[in-house]
Amino acid sequence: MSLAFYTIHSTFSDPGALAHRYADLPRDPAQLARITRDLLIHRLEDEFFDHTHATDRLHNDAETRYIDDVLRILVERDPAPLDRRRATGDRFVGVCRDFALLHCSFLRHAGIPARIRTGFADYFGSEDSDRFHGDHVVTEYWHDDRGWLLADSQLTDPVIMAQWNIGFDPMDVPRDRFLVSGEAWRAIREDGADPETFGLHPPNEGPFWGERFVAGSIRLDLASLNKVETLLWDVWSEDEGNPGEPLPEPSRLFYDRVAPVVSGEVSFEAARKLFADDDILRTPPTVTCYAPFNGPGLVTLRQNDF
Repeated sequence: MSLAFYTIHSTFSDPGALAHRYADLPRDPAQLARITRDLLIHRLEDEFFDHTHATDRLHNDAETRYIDDVLRILVERDPAPLDRRRATGDRFVGVCRDFALLHCSFLRHAGIPARIRTGFADYFGSEDSDRFHGDHVVTEYWHDDRGWLLADSQLTDPVIMAQWNIGFDPMDVPRDRFLVSGEAWRAIREDGADPETFGLHPPNEGPFWGERFVAGSIRLDLASLNKVETLLWDVWSEDEGNPGEPLPEPSRLFYDRVAPVVSGEVSFEAARKLFADDDILRTPPTVTCYAPFNGPGLVTLRQNDF
């Protein structure tokens, strides 16, 4: 049941009226990852490609929640087949979540179970900050011989591999290099990891790190395991204070119970039940979007069928 669930599109991953654009795509996960890479550019990658993002694209592209809208933007800029590498200026200007979700969409369309995972990567940074675990999103896909593997399509360009000195296969990201959010929480609470080494990679404009940040990431990851793949800055549940401040003890104990559900070999049944039963964790119909450039506002999500 669980594998079949992850071959079916979510409201977020569904290509909709542009599904015919997938018709000639390959089925190989690695090829689909590279196609994803050649359609998108990260907001922070302009200097790597000697490019300056247009301001409207920098501010607005990554506020696009749904893959059918991402595809519409791509086709408007260049109507070529999706497996055609886009000029840098014609790419969708997104973030890690957009790479992961588009790759996930391609995989699901090919009948390969896939989901996105929110967590923390230690492979983006200089040598003096290599112990920092930066907020990141990757794709998790099913390999018939090895089970669930992590894939980071954002890494699959040689320019990016060289920039970050990546020494592993992007289609098999080591799980000690990318910690899903529950594992990050347990590293802090059970293994004594420094909470200040988990969050948005410095420099940034605020204390977006620590227990509160990881707790929010757990909510996003649980939602994604239930195929509710919101923007990273879509927020719900109670306001637990300012980023960077420690959580109160009752909240710590709450996430101590939640973290194992989204760690290790995830139980599909447990993740589904927890999301369905808990009002703090379940994504409501309307969320608060703290858009980095466009400011906060309430957004009503498209209805999800599961």
